[in-house]
Amino acid sequence: MWRDPGAPVDSYYEVRPECTDVPKTKFRIKAGKTLSARKWQAAFSPEGHLDIGKTLGRIQRGGIHPSIRGEVWEFLLGCYDPKSTFNERDEIRQQRRVQYAVLKDECRLMFPLIGSGKFITAPVITEDGEPIYDPLVLQEANVSSAEGIDAFNGSEMAKEPNTHCTMSKKEIQWKLTLHQIGLDVVRTDRTLMFYEKQENLSKLWDILSVYAWFDKDVGYCQGMSDLCSPMIMLLEDEADAFWCFQRLMRRLRGNFRCTERSVGVETQLSNLASITQVINPKLHQHLETLGGGDYLFAFRMLMVLFRREFSFGDSLYLWEMMWALEYDPELFIMYEDPELASEKSDRSKGKVKSTRQCGKYERENMKSGGKSAEAPLPISVFLVASVLKDKSTKLLTEARGLDDVVKILNDITGDLDAKKACTGAMKLHKKYLKKAKNA
Repeated sequence: MWRDPGAPVDSYYEVRPECTDVPKTKFRIKAGKTLSARKWQAAFSPEGHLDIGKTLGRIQRGGIHPSIRGEVWEFLLGCYDPKSTFNERDEIRQQRRVQYAVLKDECRLMFPLIGSGKFITAPVITEDGEPIYDPLVLQEANVSSAEGIDAFNGSEMAKEPNTHCTMSKKEIQWKLTLHQIGLDVVRTDRTLMFYEKQENLSKLWDILSVYAWFDKDVGYCQGMSDLCSPMIMLLEDEADAFWCFQRLMRRLRGNFRCTERSVGVETQLSNLASITQVINPKLHQHLETLGGGDYLFAFRMLMVLFRREFSFGDSLYLWEMMWALEYDPELFIMYEDPELASEKSDRSKGKVKSTRQCGKYERENMKSGGKSAEAPLPISVFLVASVLKDKSTKLLTEARGLDDVVKILNDITGDLDAKKACTGAMKLHKKYLKKAKNA
C-alpha cells in the first residue's frame, strides 16, 4: 500500500473507526530528516558492520521510518553489537529464537494455554496452589468439564488417588499473575485495529507470561504490557519481540522491583525531586507545601515512559529519540553473558570510548565525568522535569492541592510535542550538570 512520505505516522498504526477521541500523532515522516530505509542500509559495510554514529543524529532529528523501526530498535536497545557482521547476527538471532522456544515450552508444561492462541482473565489457582474451577476460565480455555482442569493447569495432580503434586512457590506466584496479565492485555492499546485480532492479544499474553517466568525477581507488574505492546507490532517474530522487550526491561526493571516498603520507581521520583529543587526551587517548594514532595503524581510518566501522555505514534517517536540520545556503544556488551562481558571489558581497558558512536545525552554525561561516579540519571527523569518546567506557571498559580497538580498534568495528554520535550530535557540536563558541578 503506497503512503505519502509526509503522511502522519498514524497511518501505520490504524485506530479503530469508532475511537474518535484518540490523540492525533504530531510526528510526520520528513524526507532528509527521518531515518529512511535507504539511509539505514547505507550505514552498513558489505560485511554488516553498522556505523551507528551515522544514524544516531538522524534519529535525534527526525525519528525512524516505521517500515524499519523494529530492526533499528534492536540496535538501540542493545540486542546486537553494531560491530557484528550479518552472519554473526543471524546466528545470534537463531540462538535466541531457540532459547525463547525452550522458555515457552517450559511455561507450556506448567500451563498448556501458553502458545495456544488463547489467554485467561480469571484466576486459575488460589494462593495455596489449589486449582480454581471458575466457569469463566473453563470457557476461555475451551475445557468442557472440571475434570479437565488438572490437565489444563499442566499439573501432575491426581495421577494417583488422594495425592497432589506440590508446586514450588515460584510456580504458584507465576500462575497467580497469569490472569492479571490477561486483564491488562485486553486493556492495552485497545483503540488500535491491530488488537482486533485475537492472535495478537494472545501473542502479547504469551510474551508477558514467559517474561514473568524468565525474570523471577520482577515477575509481572502492571505497566509492562504498555512497554511490550509496540514490540509485537514492530517485530513479526514473537521471539525477536520477546528479546527486544527483555532488553528494554533491562533498563527499566528497577522501576518494577517492589519490596514491602517501597516501589523501585521511587528512586527516580526522588531524583526528579532533586532536579526540580536545583532547576526550579520555587516550584519544588510549592509542590512540597501541597504535600507532593514525593512526586508520586509523576509515577505513571516514568513507569510507562509517557505512553499515556502521547499518541501511540508519538510515544514510539519519543522512545527512539530518547534511546538515540542515551546510546552507549558498550550496551551490547553490558547485556551479554556476564563472563563474556567481563572478558571483553578486560580486553578494552585503557581504550577510550569513541564519542562519535555515542548519543548526545551520553556524550554530555561523559564530558561531565558522570560515568566515573554513580550511574547517570536516565533522560526520562529530565523529560518529566521539562514538562513540570513548562507547566510551572500554571502549577504555581492554579494548584491549590494535589488533585489540581494531577489535573493540570493530565490535561497535557495529546498536547505534548515529543521533539520539543526531548530538546527541553537536554537543556535541563546540561543546566543541571553545570549547577551540580558548581555546587
